[in-house]
Amino acid sequence: MRIIAGQAKGHRLIAPPGLHTRPTADRVREALFSVIMPRLADTRILDAFAGSGSLGLEALSRGAKTALFIEQDHAALKALRRNVESCNFPGAEIFSGDTLRFLRQNKKTYDIIFLDPPYYTPLLTQALSAVLEGNILAKGGLVVAETAAKAGFTPPPGFTIIKRSVYGDTALQYLEISS
Repeated sequence: MRIIAGQAKGHRLIAPPGLHTRPTADRVREALFSVIMPRLADTRILDAFAGSGSLGLEALSRGAKTALFIEQDHAALKALRRNVESCNFPGAEIFSGDTLRFLRQNKKTYDIIFLDPPYYTPLLTQALSAVLEGNILAKGGLVVAETAAKAGFTPPPGFTIIKRSVYGDTALQYLEISS
């Protein structure tokens, strides 16, 4: 796994051992960033359920202003910290703790929020509801949610899917707050 483009292009990232964390594949990240690149400059990123941090680190490499990573799994947090330290981006920050509580209680807003929770759990729907409850998506902001391609996904009320793409076993949903 590596950073695909930007100032840290080619930088190797580590993933936590085992199968508990599922890093987003390089080709999926490449496709994701080709979609969001026009929105990326000087943005505030939230990488929730961050795992190794590959999404937020890719965003920083490509011009995002800041990225906050949320992770609570011990092994993933260890890999995330090593990746953030090795990339040495000044706008990177890590929060260790419960993602849903953070989303509800944080007072900052973010331009792009990455949500990549474990597949086949209610966490994605709960996280989207918490984003609305916490009012943390900036006006005109975007949520990118990763799911298993075979999983049925309907966003909770308040969100609209503006694009959905499937890459093998992975699906990306691009969501905005409904008008």
